[in-house]
Amino acid sequence: MDWIYRVNMTEGKVTKEEIPEAYAGLGGRGLTSTIVAAEALPTCHPLDENNKLVIAPGLLTGTAAANSGRLSVGAKSPLTGGIKESNAGGTSAQKLARLGIAAIVVEGKAENGKLFKLKIDTSGAELSPADELKGLGNYDTVAKLTEKYGEKVGYISIGPAGEMKMSAASVAVTDPENRPTRHAGRGGMGAVMGSKGLKAIIVDDSGTSRPVVKDPEAFRAAARTFAQLLREHPVTGEGLPTYGTNVLANVINEAGAYPTRNFSEGQFEGTDKISGETLRDTIIARGGSPKHACHPGCIIQCSGIYHDEDGNYLTKRVEYETVWANGADLGIDDLDAIAQMDRLYDDYGLDTIEMGATIGVAMEAGVKEFGDAAGVIELIHEVGKGSYLGRILGNGAAVTGQAFGVSRVPVVKRQALPAYDPRAVKGIGVTYATSTMGGDHTAGYSVAPNILKVGGDLDPLSPEGQVEISRNLQIATATLDSTGLCLFVAFCVLDRPEAMDAIVNMINAQYGLSLTGDDVTELGKKILRTEREFNRKAGFSAADDRLPDFFKTEKLPPHNVVFDVPDEELDTVFNF
Repeated sequence: MDWIYRVNMTEGKVTKEEIPEAYAGLGGRGLTSTIVAAEALPTCHPLDENNKLVIAPGLLTGTAAANSGRLSVGAKSPLTGGIKESNAGGTSAQKLARLGIAAIVVEGKAENGKLFKLKIDTSGAELSPADELKGLGNYDTVAKLTEKYGEKVGYISIGPAGEMKMSAASVAVTDPENRPTRHAGRGGMGAVMGSKGLKAIIVDDSGTSRPVVKDPEAFRAAARTFAQLLREHPVTGEGLPTYGTNVLANVINEAGAYPTRNFSEGQFEGTDKISGETLRDTIIARGGSPKHACHPGCIIQCSGIYHDEDGNYLTKRVEYETVWANGADLGIDDLDAIAQMDRLYDDYGLDTIEMGATIGVAMEAGVKEFGDAAGVIELIHEVGKGSYLGRILGNGAAVTGQAFGVSRVPVVKRQALPAYDPRAVKGIGVTYATSTMGGDHTAGYSVAPNILKVGGDLDPLSPEGQVEISRNLQIATATLDSTGLCLFVAFCVLDRPEAMDAIVNMINAQYGLSLTGDDVTELGKKILRTEREFNRKAGFSAADDRLPDFFKTEKLPPHNVVFDVPDEELDTVFNF
């Protein structure tokens, strides 16, 4: 991948440039964070012209490497106020890689009220007005674009939430069936895209082929080894393909770490009704698909196709975080209602985690009763319409807590926490507190050794050893996010060191390098240092690397525990 496209929204111009030396050898999160740190003003308002939106495939994206189709989207976050990388599956990352594009850098800001689309193909890139797409949801946006450009291209788009510049707005990417079901959800990247005046990107890779491999034989050998290891691992080869990510619902509930009714309890009495097992049975009974690849080349296939009661497509197989955020956290045990919510979030362009947690805070305030599924759907429509209430909710849990005077607001750096209570999984609590990304489980998935006993066996209720495991996982994750590989390959990598060797060997074979495992680890450290320095310049300090006080004072049933990893230890996470 040799090229960067700079899209100047102020001037309406697109320029193509060779990737500069400072960005060479980077991809995915490594590239988005490096460009944002170098070119976006840390103190800027995230929605002004001084922010940069960077979209980048990973180092292995577009190759024959299994599960290598992730797309990174980075900017200064309107939700956290710090640096952000959010990533998604879908087809666009691989298409960008096949076009030789290392990154799209969107800068400046279109004239107020103007909306554009960007078309990229082998002949170059061009901006054109997108007035016909104004106000449309992602499904209708993709349908209109498909009429003009066809089904065999990739679409990246925002819904009404992004146009209204809501901090919970996501960026949608189409899946292999041309549906906008894959989202870079976290941190409000959709709002940044909307602030630029960019509604959609069309990626047409017709006439291209996979990137040239420097050492094809070595690459094939490493890729075969990697794929085989993924198939053999019990999580990536059995659990996720069979039940999807929601296989975790019963597991985390049993562990007493399933946040319920706005993080007031650790177990939900209705978990069995919304579990991965029940979800699979429902999908099969209605003629849906219990396995589905969110991008070509995925061999885990943890996604699926969910049909309504009449056997019609409704949404993708609802993921664990979405089921939790709009299920247990809201006291709801109705899978059909949760699937409807998921469809609405995808269409309006909203992060399912942020919105579920936000509505939990609103329920705490009495806006709706816990368990009121119909009421939740009403609230989602309020966000989509941009009503006064909708605009409060669409800007996330922290804003909603402020608006309604709620003190139990589960956020770090103003980003809502996902589906693991940090009091009962203390390793993930360290990650939530210290991640450069705000409350984010994917930044260092300590649930693996704490609960799943993958990559180690650490007592989730003890503070001992949690800082070290979170540190190591945050470093490893920053590296994986740069490869374009799905984060779920980490389950295999943690248990089988030869899987990490295969990743290094694939990178070396692809680019003609001789990296070692230590070199790859150093890449992760470098990314984290870059992100930390940006956040420091943006005004962050050690005081921001903390969980809300209620996690330290309110005992979580059933274990009746609090988060008790000392602040002094949290401050050592990045001592490397």
